[in-house]
Amino acid sequence: MPDLKIAEFRRLIVKIGSALLTDDSGSVNQPWLSGIAADVAALREAGSEVLIVSSGAIAIGCRILGIDRRRARLEMLQAAAAAGQVQLVHAYQEALNVHDIRAAQVLLTLEDTENRRRFLNAKGTLQTLLEHGVVPVINENDTTATDEIRYGDNDRLAARVAQMVMADGLLLLSDVDGLYTSDPGVDPDASHVPEVDRVSDAVLAMAGGPRNTNGSGGMATKLQAARIATHAGCSTVIASGVAMQPIGALTDGARSTVFHAQGTPAAVRKQWLAGALKFKGSLQLDPGAVTALAAGRSLLPVGVVCVTGTFSRGDPVLLLNVDGKELGRGLVAYESAEAAAIAGCRSGEIESRLGYRGRSVMIHRNDLVLIGGDT
Repeated sequence: MPDLKIAEFRRLIVKIGSALLTDDSGSVNQPWLSGIAADVAALREAGSEVLIVSSGAIAIGCRILGIDRRRARLEMLQAAAAAGQVQLVHAYQEALNVHDIRAAQVLLTLEDTENRRRFLNAKGTLQTLLEHGVVPVINENDTTATDEIRYGDNDRLAARVAQMVMADGLLLLSDVDGLYTSDPGVDPDASHVPEVDRVSDAVLAMAGGPRNTNGSGGMATKLQAARIATHAGCSTVIASGVAMQPIGALTDGARSTVFHAQGTPAAVRKQWLAGALKFKGSLQLDPGAVTALAAGRSLLPVGVVCVTGTFSRGDPVLLLNVDGKELGRGLVAYESAEAAAIAGCRSGEIESRLGYRGRSVMIHRNDLVLIGGDT
């Protein structure tokens, strides 16, 4: 068995399936949820940041509205999601409040993680919540999403959230204790797989279908999520959530499958950025900014002497010294007109230049890489 230490993850996404959170009638399993809240409190006490991606709104809403989920049309399920989401978040709020932990609701669609501007806005919201010690409770926005912009399962949504916030750990809790060579409910010879180095096509072929009518995913979506997350530098764990405190059970040695990350989140992003070929513009830096970047710091507006090109917030730009030599590249926090307006100014002057209080950095250190350097 791999040496699994959940509490060592700096930033952990915990995905919870409907089959765990609700019973067959769609009622919230309050004792189980209290156990998860205790687990989250223990992780935070150990220094981890925790985000929860939770299913359950539709199952809860179907009970409230008296809808048969198996026969319901899309608009009926969307209405159920609207009714159920209120109770779902309230249940989390009450359970976490016992440990003096605040919760916030965040609803996302596929477009929110695919569209660059929406991605950045969602990322900023989640980052701010974490900075204020709040646990985001995230779900797909089933109330407004159409089939074309839906994930359809929260496993892959959780993986995209892991990418978004540069998490180093993703825990997928469900009614199975990991990956098996085949469906153990059908094949008595199926054997448990304790760890996976790479989610290959052969690994994907081991997946079966969903085990519970309240859930929309299955092992296939969990493996797809693991592939997304591990490529982003996020280790992924598939484990059973049946125990009253499932994360504590993992810490005590409960069986699971660990999918090893392909590098760290920061290293993966920097590797991608270093290999980028298309840039929308460039920033020319003064010697003081060059020295600061070499020391591992972020790029501040005061260090920018010239802005070239037309770009949007989040676009890749080149970083040049005063002689025009390329030093590196980064993802800029301002669009080109705003960047030009605040070039050379100190953080306290940004609001007077732009008319609003903007970000203090032009490019965060996690979003830049120096060519030939380690920054």
